Amino acid sequence: MHTCHHCQRNPLHCFLPPHVLDRLLNADDPEIRRAAIAAIKQSAAARSLRNALSRMPAMAATASPAGKKNRLVYDMKNIDLQQLLPGTLMRSEGQEPVGDEAVNEAYDYSGIVYDFYLEKLNRNSLDDRGMSLISSVHFGTRYNNAFWNGEQMTYGDGDGQIFIRFTKGLDVVGHELSHGVVSHTSNLEYFEEPGALNEHFADALGESIQQWHLKQDVTQSSWTVGEAIMGSGVNAKGLRTFKAEKAYENDSLLGTDPQPKHLKDKYVGFEDNGGVHINSGIPNYAFYLTAMEIGGYVWDKTAKIWYQTLKNLNTRSNFQECASMTYQVAGSMFGSGSIEQQAVKTGWDAVGLSV
Repeated sequence: MHTCHHCQRNPLHCFLPPHVLDRLLNADDPEIRRAAIAAIKQSAAARSLRNALSRMPAMAATASPAGKKNRLVYDMKNIDLQQLLPGTLMRSEGQEPVGDEAVNEAYDYSGIVYDFYLEKLNRNSLDDRGMSLISSVHFGTRYNNAFWNGEQMTYGDGDGQIFIRFTKGLDVVGHELSHGVVSHTSNLEYFEEPGALNEHFADALGESIQQWHLKQDVTQSSWTVGEAIMGSGVNAKGLRTFKAEKAYENDSLLGTDPQPKHLKDKYVGFEDNGGVHINSGIPNYAFYLTAMEIGGYVWDKTAKIWYQTLKNLNTRSNFQECASMTYQVAGSMFGSGSIEQQAVKTGWDAVGLSV
């Protein structure tokens, strides 16, 4: 799937990368192929809105009535017309759980994301002004994806075989909502290295949110992205992994995880907006190594260094700028030559970037 050039700068933020959907187009099962075609079609349809909203993220933010946590979850009733988003309101802030798991997961997990940003990073919602967290569930029929369109979250139910409902993973929800935080800070353009950093920050913050909620230290986490949404029809740890290993290898449907973990192996083609979902594996591995080197809880130090870095970068920042900035931030937060600053250096050195 080739992305149209005028959409490359700031397209839709989808959880499933194009290389996964492209691979599923070749599946033997016609239902799997149909689901892949539908997911690709929907991604393309929503890009124009995302492209427009990325230029003015503040305009896309729906203000919360009281400037604090405000969740609204809607049901799309398996309709895939994006013009009909957000759908029918099912649950709003303070209301009791309803008889729909996806609605309750979207509600609960977006609340955990809000709480993490407020309690750990002193940020009031995605825009730091109490932006309402709007989610639509049951988008499309067996829709294999979740996406942030600049205004809200949208979740498919999955096909039940390769992927199950996308609301089931807190790291998925954390990842997608964190794209909103990126939009309202550095607004990294969604192309080549800046785009891979955009995906990386969404992964790193999403993983931090999940570890915080589960009260895991860095040694207890699996460091796998999308573990909870993988269906029984594939042999995969998850969609991506922060570790040196592959999330999946020689799977009959997914193939082999293409993410590199070192700059020398960086993907340099045109697919996936210049490899935004692929090359995020390089900074992800640096983040993981830094967190392991510092130890303890990722949200205490490592995530704080990365979040401050995100605020200091700009739309066109590349891997080298990110590496240098994390080193600088760690020095200002914890002292020049501190264990934390040395850990950051160790992490980036391992992926081929010197600070």
